[in-house]
Amino acid sequence: MVTRVGSMAGAAKRRKSAWIYSVFPISMATGPLGTMVSLYLIFLNGKALGTIYFGLATAIYSGISIPAALFWGYATDRLHKRKALIALSYALTAVALVSFFFDQSSAGTISRFSVISFVSVASATPMNLLVMETEQKGRWANAFAKLSMVSSVGNVVGLLLSTIWADAFPRSDLVLLFVPMGALAVVSASMALLTIPEPEFVLERETVALRKPSFFSRLRANPVFFVVVPTANDFRRVFRGLRSSLTRQVPLFYISTVLFYASSGLFNTSFVPAMDFYSMPDQEVFAIILAGMVVQTVAFQLVGGFIARRNLVTTSVQGLLLRGWCYFAIGAAAYILPRSLFVLPVLLFYPLAGGVAFAIYYTSANTMVFTTVGGRRAGAALGVYSAVVGIASMGGSFVSGFISVYSGYYTTFVLAAILLFTAVVVVGQIPKPTSPDEGIQ
Repeated sequence: MVTRVGSMAGAAKRRKSAWIYSVFPISMATGPLGTMVSLYLIFLNGKALGTIYFGLATAIYSGISIPAALFWGYATDRLHKRKALIALSYALTAVALVSFFFDQSSAGTISRFSVISFVSVASATPMNLLVMETEQKGRWANAFAKLSMVSSVGNVVGLLLSTIWADAFPRSDLVLLFVPMGALAVVSASMALLTIPEPEFVLERETVALRKPSFFSRLRANPVFFVVVPTANDFRRVFRGLRSSLTRQVPLFYISTVLFYASSGLFNTSFVPAMDFYSMPDQEVFAIILAGMVVQTVAFQLVGGFIARRNLVTTSVQGLLLRGWCYFAIGAAAYILPRSLFVLPVLLFYPLAGGVAFAIYYTSANTMVFTTVGGRRAGAALGVYSAVVGIASMGGSFVSGFISVYSGYYTTFVLAAILLFTAVVVVGQIPKPTSPDEGIQ
């Protein structure tokens, strides 16, 4: 009898958390999206103009995430309807994905990419709140880890299927792939409606920023997250601390964050166009991005223990240095090597930069963010952080295409490396905490 009751309780728990798997199909659909949009804009406009257009598309995508986070955060607090918001996000993403097929123009492609940026943010905060509202407090860390793993594996499977598609069909048929991607988003919307329970009690948005597992999961889903709208005074309050050696830790960290995200915008926006420029076929392009995502997924599972035994400032510097040298090596290879050999350094250094280095820095930096935004003005500090992240990403993406076309892809990659090395210098000015859990005060 006890065994039967225990098995029934276990089955009930599994049903209760089954909604987490609704993120799997949508992750499959959106995992290859940036690569697809980049290659398709190049197909429509040629290598040079296509690269510039993708830079503009990515800049708009990053810029829209700022008002999107504000809008959907407000909607989350006012409506308290987790199932409805998550299902709506997936359904609108499905509509946007399928609509790529019906308007095969550059303007249509960029506008739909922007729409996906806006609607995809809608599910991020409700998803994290739902974990905390439906799971026991002692299981939050495991539940968030599961949510992150399901999402990452979905991205990997989506990139794998896209690689197979690119090997079987010419680039002119790439737009057809948006239709099954839209169908996957519909599956996620249906799963959300069928499996997501409306919680008996609801939490406010700022609760996400008070717990490390939920905070990490939310920033990994989208690094732009507002609890309140930051004011000009909030920005002044953060950055005027530079005047004193006793209070400059936080503004120095924010400056290093700007450099990191500007570097990422520079490199990532031009990376796929660069592989196309160096005559890599589409299936190789998708395979390289896939390799980076696989390494990143594994790295995020392993770096926790590595970082826990070390100072956060030290590990963030190590992540920045590794990523910077990888960017520099890819830039040097783009300048020195013939096109036929460019795939070799890319296959080696991109998974290191986008996988290992990113996981080390991102985990260290997010821990420092968590300690930084704690306290009485947590919402304002997080708002300033989110704003600088969005603006830095947008700025890096915007100039990336122009620099690559007019000065060469190697110039873009080396500049991205220089920004990371500058971030190392800035982070190096932050006093090291006495223990890894202290972060920066």
